[in-house]
Amino acid sequence: MIKIGILGYGNLGRGVEAAIKQSPDLELTGVYTRRSPDTLKIATEGVAVRSASELEPKRDDIDVLIICGGSATDLPAMTPKYASLYNVVDSFDTHANIPKHFDAVDKAAKAAGTIGLISCGWDPGMFSVNRLYSLSILPDGTPYTFWGKGVSQGHSDAVRRIEGVLDARQYTIPVPAALEAVRNGENPELTTREKHTRECFVVAEEGADKARIENEIKTMPNYFADYDTTVHFITAEEMKRDHSGLPHGGSVIYSGRTAGGNTHIIEYRLTLDSNPEFTGAVLAAYARAVCKLSAEGVSGAKTVFDIAPAYLSPMSGEELRAHYL
Repeated sequence: MIKIGILGYGNLGRGVEAAIKQSPDLELTGVYTRRSPDTLKIATEGVAVRSASELEPKRDDIDVLIICGGSATDLPAMTPKYASLYNVVDSFDTHANIPKHFDAVDKAAKAAGTIGLISCGWDPGMFSVNRLYSLSILPDGTPYTFWGKGVSQGHSDAVRRIEGVLDARQYTIPVPAALEAVRNGENPELTTREKHTRECFVVAEEGADKARIENEIKTMPNYFADYDTTVHFITAEEMKRDHSGLPHGGSVIYSGRTAGGNTHIIEYRLTLDSNPEFTGAVLAAYARAVCKLSAEGVSGAKTVFDIAPAYLSPMSGEELRAHYL
């Protein structure tokens, strides 16, 4: 059995736990938190909830530590720190900062003889792999990535920080005309506004200035200012009834040409009832791969580009070749 520790137990940590339950070769040996352990209740009976301080010095009951806690600003410190002790997997998703994060984790992991797999999930992650496959097969082409329809947790949090907002959900929605043009092989040049729209559902405090809130949302730089955004004000009851889930998904569509002048469309699509459960399943599969590579003596930082598909599966090479090749 591959022994897995989880650091952080929010929605993503629960998603990892659910994936481990379904995996015949993975065992959850502990959940670790930077908060008080008494504040966490986990669904798996018999698994200890411990303080993150107990991860030092290195524990013998963890083959791979999956880092689910912390924001994009926390992971650049956390992942190198724990890569100096354990094989680790994280879901760092600030695309522009991935090279810098990789270098820091690589230095720590090589010094310790561990593996640090970064930026694992579905984007970056599975979408990244499919963009690379398409570009490698059809070098003369254009990649397009569409997200949604689904809840953006980061954008929802940004709306909740506005004065007078009690709760909020923000949905990212692809523009149908843009999707159709790409799927038809038209290779359009699309602006940010032409690719996606944003829809917000907001529970406001009683007496709050809704016009001000709506304006703050629509003009928020880096989140909404570059998009056509619709804002709906609803009750707390409606929020709980209609928007309590965390669905998401999207498509990577690649329009490429071969030497004969023919156009070819490659599409990889996800429709997710639960973003954190799916992301957790991806992290668990890559934790398996990390453990296998570690047993072979591999060390240093890795991304999903570096992991052969066979390492993700609990099945043997013989089984994979007989049934899935």
